[in-house]
Amino acid sequence: MNPRKAAVVGCGNVGASIAFALMQKALFTELVLIDADPRRAEGEAMDLSDGLPYTASMTIRAGSYEDVGDCALIIVTAGAGQKPGETRLDLIGRNVRIMSSIAASIRATPFCGILLIVSNPVDILTCAAQRQTGYPPGRVIGSGTVLDTARLKQLLSERLHVDARSVHAVIIGEHGDSELAVYSSANVSGVDLPHFCALRGYADPQPMLQEVLEAVRTSAYAIISRKGATYYGVAMAVSRIAECIVRDEKAVLPVSTVLSGEYGLRGLALSIPSVLGAGGVEAVLEIPLSVGEQQALRESADRLRSALEEADLPQ
Repeated sequence: MNPRKAAVVGCGNVGASIAFALMQKALFTELVLIDADPRRAEGEAMDLSDGLPYTASMTIRAGSYEDVGDCALIIVTAGAGQKPGETRLDLIGRNVRIMSSIAASIRATPFCGILLIVSNPVDILTCAAQRQTGYPPGRVIGSGTVLDTARLKQLLSERLHVDARSVHAVIIGEHGDSELAVYSSANVSGVDLPHFCALRGYADPQPMLQEVLEAVRTSAYAIISRKGATYYGVAMAVSRIAECIVRDEKAVLPVSTVLSGEYGLRGLALSIPSVLGAGGVEAVLEIPLSVGEQQALRESADRLRSALEEADLPQ
């Protein structure tokens, strides 16, 4: 395996934006772009390569699944995009079929790196990819709620008038309408969230916090209604995940991973803060949750479990 080689499968807006973010971070020396339309992959590779003199020494080229066997990381963005009025779960039928084809193509290679799923619905497709490839759950991860968590931090920072990087809070559960914010352990540089809210004039912060959570849940819809798709935010989230893997950071991020008993949940993928390093997900952390948060997580899991049953994935 070449630890500095990666592939992006799917060269639409999301895939191209991810490739651009990875190029800027100079994490890899070789980046392979794969698309159902080879000319699209070639065009993106040519366009990106024009900027290489201003970044770092690396190769960006179009390729095929024959090129992924020695990759450290494969990022899958291929699939039907979310349209105005659609939820992420509305994409299940179309994208499970696409994922099945991609998984079979990857499985036919000697690939032994990390498979990162970005296509939606990401939790369902992460579970599908893990089952279809047979790779250990830690090696098949979804981008999960890493983007949603960034949205939460940004929105809280705007209301509390503080740098978003000082806000420590996380979104868990489904990457979708049933996700939840873990406010019970949230803080601003060590100051618990209710106290900091009080310092900023929120005697009762609950209405504001609920408003922020709803804004996070509906953020993609708001963006899609205005510009047709979301891609810059998720590109930054995916580049952060890639950075953790390439640099073996052991950082904690809420990626989607197939659970094996955490919070009493098993056999479905959803986002829980996890230790992420060169081997993928190295540990899933059962962070403390309030009674209400535990119930909300169970409801989110039930929603995903029903969607999995409807998808009729192989066991």
